[in-house]
Amino acid sequence: MSHVAVENALGLDQQFAGLDLNSSDNQSGGSTASKGRYIPPHLRNREATKGFYDKDSSGWSSSKDKDAYSSFGSRSDSRGKSSFFSDRGSGSRGRFDDRGRSDYDGIGSRGDRSGFGKYERGGNSRWCDKSDEDDWSKPLPPSERLEQELFSGGNTGINFEKYDDIPVEATGNNCPPHIESFSDVEMGEIIMGNIELTRYTRPTPVQKHAIPIIKEKRDLMACAQTGSGKTAAFLLPILSQIYSDGPGEALRAMKENGRYGRRKQYPISLVLAPTRELAVQIYEEARKFSYRSRVRPCVVYGGADIGQQIRDLERGCHLLVATPGRLVDMMERGKIGLDFCKYLVLDEADRMLDMGFEPQIRRIVEQDTMPPKGVRHTMMFSATFPKEIQMLARDFLDEYIFLAVGRVGSTSENITQKVVWVEESDKRSFLLDLLNATGKDSLTLVFVETKKGADSLEDFLYHEGYACTSIHGDRSQRDREEALHQFRSGKSPILVATAVAARGLDISNVKHVINFDLPSDIEEYVHRIGRTGRVGNLGLATSFFNERNINITKDLLDLLVEAKQEVPSWLENMAYEHHYKGSSRGRSKRSVDSAEDLVPETIDKVVVPAVPASAAAAQAAAAVVEVAMAAAEDLVEVAMEAFTTVMDMEEIITPRGLTGGVTEPALQ
Repeated sequence: MSHVAVENALGLDQQFAGLDLNSSDNQSGGSTASKGRYIPPHLRNREATKGFYDKDSSGWSSSKDKDAYSSFGSRSDSRGKSSFFSDRGSGSRGRFDDRGRSDYDGIGSRGDRSGFGKYERGGNSRWCDKSDEDDWSKPLPPSERLEQELFSGGNTGINFEKYDDIPVEATGNNCPPHIESFSDVEMGEIIMGNIELTRYTRPTPVQKHAIPIIKEKRDLMACAQTGSGKTAAFLLPILSQIYSDGPGEALRAMKENGRYGRRKQYPISLVLAPTRELAVQIYEEARKFSYRSRVRPCVVYGGADIGQQIRDLERGCHLLVATPGRLVDMMERGKIGLDFCKYLVLDEADRMLDMGFEPQIRRIVEQDTMPPKGVRHTMMFSATFPKEIQMLARDFLDEYIFLAVGRVGSTSENITQKVVWVEESDKRSFLLDLLNATGKDSLTLVFVETKKGADSLEDFLYHEGYACTSIHGDRSQRDREEALHQFRSGKSPILVATAVAARGLDISNVKHVINFDLPSDIEEYVHRIGRTGRVGNLGLATSFFNERNINITKDLLDLLVEAKQEVPSWLENMAYEHHYKGSSRGRSKRSVDSAEDLVPETIDKVVVPAVPASAAAAQAAAAVVEVAMAAAEDLVEVAMEAFTTVMDMEEIITPRGLTGGVTEPALQ
C-alpha cells in the first residue's frame, strides 16, 4: 500500500485519518516510507513537534501502555503497522458505517488507568484534541449530519399535559422522592443536551419516579401503560451513571482477552427485549442519548446475519440491547461476557415470559458470569404484573421498589376507543369504509390474528388500490424491517400485522389502530391499541366485534368505562347476559343433578361422555322434559281411567240409594 497524498481531503480525510501509516520496513511504500513519519492530511499544517502520535498527546504514561492496544484494535508498536490491516473495521471506518454514524470514538487507553477514550487514530479530524479523553462526562464535538439523522423525528405529543392526572404509586423501603423536571436530578451535560435535542419538555409519570430510583441505584419493578416513555425512563439514568462512573474494569478485561477481532466484549449495561422490533427501537433510542459520548451501543437479535452482528460487536460494545435467544448464542460463541455488567433491564418482561423465554433469561442471569443481585442493578418493566412476573422479580431483584403508573393493564385516555358490531363476512367492506374516511397521509395499523390472514388482507387491500405492507412471524427479518421502514416513512401508510408487532413497536405518529380481528384476551387488546396515542399524542382505536369475541365482553366493557370511553348499549347488554349466564350456570347444573337423581337411567342413556358440558346439560334437560311429559301423559291416562271407574261405580251404587252416604263425604 503506497502512501499518496489525498487531494480531496474533505471526502477522504475521515477515512484515512484512522489509518496508522507510520513509516515501517513492512510497508510497501519503498523509499517513500523511509523519509519520515507519515502525517495525515488534516494535520499537515500543524507544528511538527505536535505530531499526531506524540506520546504526550496520546495519553501514554508508560512503555507498558505503548505495548498495549491504545485504541480499539490499533496496535501502537514500533512496527507502525497500519490499523487497517491489523484491525479491519476500527476507527477508520467509524462506529455506524452501515447506519450512517461515523462519529463514534471507541475505546482508548487512559494512561495507567484502563478506561474508554477516543480512538487514538479516530476517523474524525475534529477529535484530535484528547485533553478531555479521561473524563467520560465531557461531551465530544457535535456532528450536524448525525444530529439531523438522530433527532429529526418528533417525540412529544400535543396532549402531553394529561399525563399529570395519571395516578402513581411507589411502594418499598426508602423510596426516593420523584422529580417534576429533568433538571431536578443531576444527569450530566451530555444527557441534558440530548434531552433538549430530543425535545422532551417534561418527564412522563414513569420517568418522574423511575429516574431518581435508578439514579439512587435501587432495583425497580415498574408497571406502566404502554407508550408512557418507559424506554427513556431507564436509558437516561443508566447512561448518566456510565458517563459519570466510567467503564471500570471492562476495558482491561477486553484488552487481556485477545487481539482485535477475537476479543470478547464486556458490556456495562444489558437490555433484554422480547422481539426484534422492540430491540431495534431501544437501540435507536440509545443512539440518541449516547450522542456526543464515548458509549457505544450495539444490538443483536435473531433472524439477521449473525456474522455482521459479530463484526459490529467487535468494534466495541458498552450498552447491549438483545433478544434472549441471540444473546445466548453470542455468549456460547465467546463473543459476549457479562462479568462486568452493572445494569440489567428486562423490558416487556411479561411478553418475554409469554413467548417462552424464561429458560434463556434464567440462563443469562443466573447460570453465567453476570454479577449477582445486590451487586448489579436490575430493572424490570412490564405492562402487566401476573404471578409469573412476581416470581421473576423475587428471584432477580434485591429490595426493589414497585412502581405502578395508572392501573396495571389499563389504557391511555389519549386513545379514543370505538367498538362496532361487524359480522365476519362484512369486515372487509367495513375496513374499506374506514380507510376511505381516513386521510391518505395518516398511518393506520391493522391487526389480524393469523399470518395467513395478514397476507390475505394485504393482497385484498393492494388490489383495492391501497399502498400497504404487512409483518408477521413468517416474514424474514429483512422483509420486516423494510415493511416497518415503508410504514414509518409513509410510503405504505397501511400496515397489516399479527401480534408479533403488537408490543414495543414505537411509531409515534400512528393515528389509527384497527382490530380487524380482536384478540382472545384483554391484555393483548391493551398492547395493540397502545401503538397509537403514544407519549401524549392523540389516537383512535377501532375494533370489529362479533359473536366470536363474547369471551372478552366483560373485560372490554370494564376497560372502556375506566378509560371514560363511549360504551355501545349492545355491548352492555351482552356483558350482562354473559355475566348472568355464567352466574346461573351453577344453578343449572344443580337442577340437572336433581333430575339425574329422579331418572338416572334415562339421563345415562341420553348423555354421551364425549360431548361438551354445555351440550350435555342441554341434552339432559331435554331428557328431563321428555320424561316429565311422558309421566304427565301417564297420569292423564290414569286419571281418565279412575274417572271412568268412578262413573261406573256411581251408576251401580245410585239405584241402591247409597250415593249420599258414600260419594259426598269422599268428594269432600
